[in-house]
Amino acid sequence: MEAAFFDLDKTVIATSSVMALGGRFYKEGLISKRTIVRGIYAQVVYLLLGADDEKMERMREAMLALTKGWDQQRVSDIVRETLDEVLTPIIYAEALELIDEHKQAGRKTVIISSSPIETVEPLGEHLGVDDVIATRAKLDAEGRYTGQLEFYAYGPHKADAIREMAVKEGIDLANSYAYSDSITDLPMLELVGHPVAVNPDRELTRVARERDWDMRWFQHPVRLRDRVPVPPKGPTLAAGSAAAAVGTGIGLYVWLRRRTLGGS
Repeated sequence: MEAAFFDLDKTVIATSSVMALGGRFYKEGLISKRTIVRGIYAQVVYLLLGADDEKMERMREAMLALTKGWDQQRVSDIVRETLDEVLTPIIYAEALELIDEHKQAGRKTVIISSSPIETVEPLGEHLGVDDVIATRAKLDAEGRYTGQLEFYAYGPHKADAIREMAVKEGIDLANSYAYSDSITDLPMLELVGHPVAVNPDRELTRVARERDWDMRWFQHPVRLRDRVPVPPKGPTLAAGSAAAAVGTGIGLYVWLRRRTLGGS
């Protein structure tokens, strides 16, 4: 069996899945306006400069502190209720086409992301992928986040999870594919025979050029319900604020890429 592993943020969707949900979390009283503003700033920096271990560790610690005490079921319900209006409009059409191509070729399709399982799992269901690997938080006896992680799907941990899946399911990694935008996913990309850099950050661009890896540029976000039936929901002010923040980050990102790489 062969497989295709897709990073989520900036590879399948055009921004951070967690950031995109900020407006709804604010509406539900889980976060403050100040947190949203700080999150928008962090997201623009992430879009323009890419991720590294230090940035990701700061983001991880901040997210754990922020969500400590939240009820997991409530978070899962919020994600599923807002999936169509917040997350699905920012899915890259190019990623959807690739997922379809791999499925038609008989490959197992997997979304693997450092984002929480509560976000990745429902999105994976709507995308129609075969499986997901994502970060899992520790819960207390009442189903609330403890501020600690059970599994962090980041960097080398992604590669470990893929190896474990490959052994369990008989996946031929030498003939499999992996897609990511970030140098932090280098261990995952090195694990397969067909690594692909998608909208790569500066360091991954350098590595991909040195190793003659395939590079692709995804630039066309689409609404998932145009391809997969999802119950329509009316727009909300919070969702509109989140979408505006996402649009700003994407616009800056595309402008910088075109300026730096000559629109390639």
